[in-house]
Amino acid sequence: MVSLFSLRIRLNLVLVLISCMVVEYCASDLNQDFDITWGNGRGKILNNGEILTLTLDNTSGSGFVSKREYLFGKIDMQIKLVQGNSAGTVTAYYLSSEGSNHDEIDFEFLGNLSGEPYTLHTNVYTQGKGEREQQFHLWFDPTNDFHTYSILWNPHTIVFSVENVPIREFKNLEGIGVAFPKSQAMKLYSSLWNADEWATMGGLIKTDWAQAPFTASYRNFNANICKNNNNSSCKFLVENLDPVNEERLRRVQQKYMIYNYCTDNKRFPQGFPTECSAT
Repeated sequence: MVSLFSLRIRLNLVLVLISCMVVEYCASDLNQDFDITWGNGRGKILNNGEILTLTLDNTSGSGFVSKREYLFGKIDMQIKLVQGNSAGTVTAYYLSSEGSNHDEIDFEFLGNLSGEPYTLHTNVYTQGKGEREQQFHLWFDPTNDFHTYSILWNPHTIVFSVENVPIREFKNLEGIGVAFPKSQAMKLYSSLWNADEWATMGGLIKTDWAQAPFTASYRNFNANICKNNNNSSCKFLVENLDPVNEERLRRVQQKYMIYNYCTDNKRFPQGFPTECSAT
């Protein structure tokens, strides 16, 4: 039988752990986590590291990169996307290694005309090969406030989440010959740039520079990573989503997915990629 004293000790430990997690999440100093890498002053870290902004005008966009590399873990960032008429712009937020055979895990937010939904574009690259696109419309306006976008990455699976709701899972299917990113450490990148040749309605809608400058804002970065690349130290070694999140994933994909490479017959007339038959 557990004593009242033991229960109190356990409760206090839980409260301390929760408190530490909250402080870590809320007290992120973006000066310590990121470097502005391009944009000639269009990227800025403000309010003593609380907010990071990227800006695009008709001369240049801007971008940043994490100071650390990560090999497995869970990355969270709150982002407020470009408001108003953002057609032609792309806000990219992704993990990537270096080199021609790089691995990459992508969120890309494709701009829109005012009142139209943003398109959230996702992709996974392994050994330099991508072409695994899935696209979604969000169930909220991503420009009116900050919202959390997360990547969980471990040797078993990659899970893309929005506001802690899983929208996509890419499982490790090496057993059937599908390459999986598990050996190259990645940095976190983000950029705001002009891609009006393809970003909005396939390039039919061009960037309206009268609306510039365009700005995306970031805050509350959090990285729970596996220490020393040691799998046993990783808190996120889930092999599969639990039943609740499996159902949430299914509902999101049924209601909000607008493109899935695994159903694009025109693109793959000779048959879909191997992973499509296993997911």
